Amino acid sequence: MAATAAEQQQFYLLLGNLLSPDNVVRKQAEETYENIPGQSKITFLLQAIRNTTAAEEARQMAAVLLRRLLSSAFDEVYPTLPSDVQTAIKSELLMIIQMETQSSMRKKICDIAAELARNLIDEDGNNQWPEGLKFLFDSVSSQNVGLREAALHIFWNFPGIFGNQQQHYLDVIKRMLVQCMQDQEHPPAVNDSCYQNDDSVLKSLVEIADTVPKYLRPHLEATLQLSLKLCGDTSLNNMQRQLALEVIVTLSETAAAMLRKHTNIVAQTIPQMLAMMVDLEEDEDWANADELEDDDFDSNAVAGESALDRMACGLGGKLVLPMIKEHIMQMLQNPDWKYRHAGLMALSAIGEGCHQQMEGILNEIVNFVLLFLQDPHPRVRYAACNAVGQMATDFAPGFQKKFHEKVIAALLQTMEDQGNQRVQAHAAAALINFTEDCPKSLLIPYLDNLVKHLHSIMVLKLQELIQKGTKLVLEQVVTSIASVADTAEEKFVPYYDLFMPSLKHIVENAVQKELRLLRGKTIECISLIGLAVGKEKFMQDASDVMQLLLKTQTDFNDMEDDDPQISYMISAWARMCKILGKEFQQYLPVVMGPLMKTASIKPEVALLDTQDMENMSDDDGWEFVNLGDQQSFGIKTAGLEEKSTACQMLVCYAKELKEGFVEYTEQVVKLMVPLLKFYFHDGVRVAAAESMPLLLECARVRGPEYLTQMWHFMCDALIKAIGTEPDSDVLSEIMHSFAKCIEVMGDGCLNNEHFEELGGILKAKLEEHFKNQELRQVKRQDEDYDEQVEESLQDEDDNDVYILTKVSDILHSIFSSYKEKVLPWFEQLLPLIVNLICPHRPWPDRQWGLCIFDDIIEHCSPSSFKYAEYFLRPMLQYVCDNIPEVRQAAAYGLGVMAQYGGDNYRPFCTEALPLLVRVIQSADSKTKENVNATENCISAVGKIMKFKPDCVNVEEVLPHWLSWLPLHEDKEEAVQTFSYLCDLIESNHPIVLGPNNTNLPKIFSIIAEGEMHEAIKHEDPCAKRLANVVRQVQTSGGLWTECIAQLSPEQQAAIQELLNSA
Repeated sequence: MAATAAEQQQFYLLLGNLLSPDNVVRKQAEETYENIPGQSKITFLLQAIRNTTAAEEARQMAAVLLRRLLSSAFDEVYPTLPSDVQTAIKSELLMIIQMETQSSMRKKICDIAAELARNLIDEDGNNQWPEGLKFLFDSVSSQNVGLREAALHIFWNFPGIFGNQQQHYLDVIKRMLVQCMQDQEHPPAVNDSCYQNDDSVLKSLVEIADTVPKYLRPHLEATLQLSLKLCGDTSLNNMQRQLALEVIVTLSETAAAMLRKHTNIVAQTIPQMLAMMVDLEEDEDWANADELEDDDFDSNAVAGESALDRMACGLGGKLVLPMIKEHIMQMLQNPDWKYRHAGLMALSAIGEGCHQQMEGILNEIVNFVLLFLQDPHPRVRYAACNAVGQMATDFAPGFQKKFHEKVIAALLQTMEDQGNQRVQAHAAAALINFTEDCPKSLLIPYLDNLVKHLHSIMVLKLQELIQKGTKLVLEQVVTSIASVADTAEEKFVPYYDLFMPSLKHIVENAVQKELRLLRGKTIECISLIGLAVGKEKFMQDASDVMQLLLKTQTDFNDMEDDDPQISYMISAWARMCKILGKEFQQYLPVVMGPLMKTASIKPEVALLDTQDMENMSDDDGWEFVNLGDQQSFGIKTAGLEEKSTACQMLVCYAKELKEGFVEYTEQVVKLMVPLLKFYFHDGVRVAAAESMPLLLECARVRGPEYLTQMWHFMCDALIKAIGTEPDSDVLSEIMHSFAKCIEVMGDGCLNNEHFEELGGILKAKLEEHFKNQELRQVKRQDEDYDEQVEESLQDEDDNDVYILTKVSDILHSIFSSYKEKVLPWFEQLLPLIVNLICPHRPWPDRQWGLCIFDDIIEHCSPSSFKYAEYFLRPMLQYVCDNIPEVRQAAAYGLGVMAQYGGDNYRPFCTEALPLLVRVIQSADSKTKENVNATENCISAVGKIMKFKPDCVNVEEVLPHWLSWLPLHEDKEEAVQTFSYLCDLIESNHPIVLGPNNTNLPKIFSIIAEGEMHEAIKHEDPCAKRLANVVRQVQTSGGLWTECIAQLSPEQQAAIQELLNSA
């Protein structure tokens, strides 16, 4: 296997040439290297690696080449070697690792060993290199720090090294990690490695903190102390300090409860992060730079801010705010601007995590921050704008309600800071945040003043654009105008003519490449103003604007893919569609091409090993997901947001244009169905799901055959997506859309295979629901359980319940379409639904379990009675439950039981009545939280009297029932009760009308109250019946005067309104 000295010498020369800066020399060397046979390559490379007298670069190069050879050409080279040569290579590698004194070189040799081990695991998971494993075990407990580090590095590089024996070796793995964390006799390996400029051990530590934080528990204090020490050591490079901080921050996210017990460490980490945030550079050109550079994510200031944000969210404000408050106050009083800047940025960063705690002291915070809008240093004024903008978002709308006067005045004043563009632009950005979440009524009093300021700045900045070409502030001001119009809506009409000519002028003339963003934002602004003021006012400019947009659209094909105008254009078209309604249809042929092109963007993806990834991460726009085993999945994110926007706009067109969109339904459905599996972007999958029922509505005009074909194209994919969607927010949208589709398609839309698959999926969802509840109970027993853990468990619980509501939606759509035919299929779910309504279950389970049984009674009766043994007793019992949502679901069930249930339910209607009356007559039945449940009880009493009159004493109950009317919170039940009231009046029921019609004034007041609360829509037939009752009385003079006289002026106006419109 040895090579002659002369050959080896030649090879060293070759290695030198491979590193040559001269392209020609390097190319030639690469060709020569490629032509050396595989076995000889291995021999030469190993010899070079072993030779400690050779040049350092040559040895490192040889190590990289050998790793590459094993990773890219293992199957061609290694199996062809004689077995003694294979054995020699394996033992040689382990020997070199033990002899090597140079840490970074040892790492590279460990990389080779890990690569070889990866290739020596056979298909059954057996590791064919037992000596390699033995070396790992021996090294873990070695006295030599270097060897312990080597074992960890090999394991970090190839965690699958134990193959199918991993479970068996878990203790060894733990020991390996733990030993590396903390060595009592020696300073930790992490510490050493950092001072040798090697960050791989720290990276492993971050990975452990991320994936298996509990492993660190026995050595947590030591790990945290070490990370803290490294983070604060300014002799280390930024990357290493940030990695050390990342260990602590990651633990605050993955093991918050464990870390909250180490308050001393948290208290020491906070000043470290703040110190990093002070690490800013003076920059002469900052105040008037016209291009915003992207944040330098390697900078300590950005890393510190991001770490603080994450830590506040992870550990919670109860712990973090008291620790950080004093530090921030001191920083804000520091004469050095960098400290004041960092203090304000820290305040912005903790808003989300410390939300609850900051709310209590928001008044003093806001008053203090507003002072800094007057700070002598422009970058501090900028940071103050940042804090105001962030708080306007984090604490909306309470922030707007409390501080509107101070904040609007202060921001408008800051926007006048002519010498500092960056500050002006950021004040405008803060104003956008403020107005976006500002209730309309609060903004209206300031409109005049706001508009005056925005207009004068716009005019000034337009001149500057023409004279100097600066545009930064103008970009933000245009968006501020859009945001104000968006909130003010029709109140913006008087100012429309002030802005529109200038905005159109910008779109016409801002055609240079550097003005693309300005032009895009102006297009957005025009379309938002149009939407705010409405069609009537906007029509005078609509055709001009459409022509401008069309012109841009025709230049669309020449636009580069990353042109910022594209997404603004796409959104503007959708707003124009909302404004113009059906008239927009004529523009579809122009709009749809580019829209479909953007919606069809396919992202660039790559599967990389970690070494390649490190070379790529500088390349902008790539994001990576670690798949473990040294593999990462990379995706180029450029275009993803645009794709998502485009898909949402297609949804908008389908919704607005309905049958006017029918020409495009086929191509859109073919695009959307595969996007249910587009896992790179949640927004795209949500849009794909939302589009399905809307596209079916659009396609309806083409007749049942076309509609059924389209439904067949989407149905399988929707059902599969419910089974496989990983994100609960997206899942709930897909389930909701599926239910809507079934409502559109109706009976017969699902075949046996669909039912079988859907049954399995819904069963799995319900089982998972119960399992998750059990897991949460287990977490409540955990030693680290505290009230913040409880908060996050509550959030998980809310998510779970939301999915349960969607299971109920799907079942509702199936029962209402298929009626009792579907009950045999439903029986596989029956035990799970019965489990939901058991007394010991949490109340949302009982509520939604009842809702499902309500649907069965309503849509599948009289057959529903065969399940009565499971739900009737609970339903009667839960009418008096102490949770209003449960009472409401039970009361609704009793109402539909009377209405649809059939004769078997008669005795239970009699039994239900006193229970319902008890709820209605309880003292607090009309309070805000109870009123909906109570109204469902009143409605149920009405339904029992109407549909099962022989089960109760109607004469006795009616006067009480009338005294409880009208219903106004639950609009659906209000219609039911009013229509029964009409039945009674129209049949001249003596108890309702009273002797000599003495009850009529009372009835009038019930009708007036219902009208005032908009309990009935005017287009509802019931409204016409009520109006007719009033008209009949109107013709009998004296009675009419008497009825009207007893009404308040508001009630009289309501009666008049009803007569005019119904």
